[in-house]
This record gives sequence, C-alpha cells and structure tokens, in this order.
Amino acid sequence: MYVPFDQLPSHSRIWVYQADRSFIREEEKIISDTLSDFCAQWSAHGHPLQTSFKIEFSRFVVLSVDESSAGASGCSIDGSVRMLKDLGAQLHLDFFDRTKIAFLMEGEIQILPLTEIGFLFKSGKLSASSITFNNLLADKVDWEKNWKTPAKKTWLSKYFPKSALSF
Repeated sequence: MYVPFDQLPSHSRIWVYQADRSFIREEEKIISDTLSDFCAQWSAHGHPLQTSFKIEFSRFVVLSVDESSAGASGCSIDGSVRMLKDLGAQLHLDFFDRTKIAFLMEGEIQILPLTEIGFLFKSGKLSASSITFNNLLADKVDWEKNWKTPAKKTWLSKYFPKSALSF
C-alpha cells in the first residue's frame, strides 16, 4: 500500500538506487507512475507492505518500506529489483552500475568513474569535504541525516592522497 514518503516512520527501511544519468521530465513521470503502481501492490507473502518512494535530483530512486506490520521478504525485495531493472531497460537507464560515484558539486550532480577518483582527489578537483551520496543506508532517519555526506565520512577516504589524511 502506497503511503506518502514523508508519512512513513523514521525506522522505515530504505533502498537507494542511483541512475547512470539524469532523468528527463517525461522519464521522471514514467518512473513516478511505475513506482506508484508498484508501491500500491507491493506485498510480502500476501501481506501488503506500507511503502513509498522518492525521486531525488532526477537521478536517484529511494524506495522505503515500513516493516512494523510486515517485513519485506527476499522475494518482495527481488520484485522491486526486477521492476527497476525492467524500468531501466525500458528507459535505457542503469540503476545498478556501482562503478560511478555521484558528487554534489556547485549544486549539480556529477557522476564520476570510480577509476578516476584517486586522481581527482590528488589533483584537488575532489577533497575530503566534497559532498557525495551514501546509498547504503538502512533506514529513513539514516537517509535523512547521512545520505549527503562529506567524502571523508565514507569508504572513499581510501582514495585520498596521504596529505589529505590529516584533516
């Protein structure tokens, strides 16, 4: 059962999917309609789930489930993954490419290849305070507080030049 995102409790489980490119307006409408339909019928072992979604920066899809009445099962989570893969195929989007890292730079999302991250930190284009996105959060409150975060608070710190480690 679909519930507006802001009405889900803070302990609701979260999944964040980052697309390999921005959505155009028409695509965002298709994504929103598809997610609305999916959330309206999303269930686990026949039990309706209280679910919602949010689209952020025309680039990220955030799915959420309130598991207080029924938990999302492996099969129901697999269903959400299949839906996003199908949607991606339809719109020529990839929600599952983990070799691209998103940064918020001058108010815009920049997607950078993981293979260049070390060089970008060394060259100064990125710094320990560069804002990136932690897409591996457990719940809504963590998403609200820690989704946008400085690189120094993430696994990306392993790519910092030694001189940057003294922050």
